Amino acid sequence: MDLPEGYFYDLYIENYIIELSPNFRRIEPLLYRCAELDKLDAIRRMVGHIMDNPLYASRLFDIAEALFEQRRHAAALLLYENVAEVEKYQHSERLAIYQYRIFTIQVGDDQGLNLKAATLFEPVVERLDEIDQLDALKDLANVYRSLRLWDRLDVIAHKMRDKAEIQYTLEHQQKKRNHAQLEKKLTRPLFVYITYADLLCASVYEAKGDYEQALEYTYAYANLDWVKETDEDTLHWLELFQNWALCNTCVNKLLSGDISVLPDYVEYISISSNTTNELVTQLLNIMMTANRYQVDVDDILEQFEMKIDSITQQQLSADMYTHQVVPEQSTRFKYELAKYYLNKANYSLGFKHLLDVLSKSLVINKEAFFISCIKLFEQFKQFADLRFCTKYESLVREGRKERLFYY
Repeated sequence: MDLPEGYFYDLYIENYIIELSPNFRRIEPLLYRCAELDKLDAIRRMVGHIMDNPLYASRLFDIAEALFEQRRHAAALLLYENVAEVEKYQHSERLAIYQYRIFTIQVGDDQGLNLKAATLFEPVVERLDEIDQLDALKDLANVYRSLRLWDRLDVIAHKMRDKAEIQYTLEHQQKKRNHAQLEKKLTRPLFVYITYADLLCASVYEAKGDYEQALEYTYAYANLDWVKETDEDTLHWLELFQNWALCNTCVNKLLSGDISVLPDYVEYISISSNTTNELVTQLLNIMMTANRYQVDVDDILEQFEMKIDSITQQQLSADMYTHQVVPEQSTRFKYELAKYYLNKANYSLGFKHLLDVLSKSLVINKEAFFISCIKLFEQFKQFADLRFCTKYESLVREGRKERLFYY
């Protein structure tokens, strides 16, 4: 008949699902097939028809979980939202799982929406299973970190650390849990939630300019003699934290004005097998130092030129840190790079990077970035050629339309 796949689904739903008594044997395979074809309206019609019967909630949750695992997030979100609405007065652990999944799916590029998702999810975190709470708090912390909401991040990090310490004590002293089952349920070894909390607290104090306190937390996650496990995964994470501690000790000294450690820091970056994620942060630290203390880093930029060309390209990832924190730091890096080049009178590169950040700010709905870029452009506007001015004015008009700022 040369018709698209799923052409008769609406007719089938009308005649065999809506007009007849609900039959889950018909509904379940059709839900999966509609998810494959991205026929969300068809899913919405079916689910809306059967949700009057609360007995279907459990089965729809199982389908939502399967679709979530298949990364068919739009379809899964429809199911989670409907089931959560049916069970919203139960205050159950399962309802908290729905809301965790909804939070995970909703977090994306728009930081305004991310703040809303985090604000709605935070009050229900502690309804989750004690173990599930650890990953939920980690994900919530990474969203707050990307939003630079340091006070909220500090609260969440301390909460995660306290809960992880309790679980670690239970695991090793009382032996009440099955170790293999516990490790399978978590996305990281249990001790990581303790040490990552210290790393997050260090980042809070670093952002606030309290480098002495940041170093105290850095020394805390550098000293991991208390970790009892010796398996391969544990050794991998121990090495990561020790490297991060070494690196971040240099960072805090750098940002506090001790420029003498810059050569050591650059050497560390050069000889380390850094991931793109780590390199973004490391080069951002160098550019912040350069702009804050008027340090010439042209040689360093030339040394990492090839890597700088690629670090701002965001890669899709299910991991909340890679999906949220890294793109935010990439944008900050380009802003600091633009500021550096403009101060060095390299206006072509400076305006190029600045307008890239301004454009990205529209995508992620980041008002603070947008306003900072406007202030920096206006400061050097007399040196911008017609091409840059035209693009700048276009982006500013778009920002007004999106209500990112007002004159």
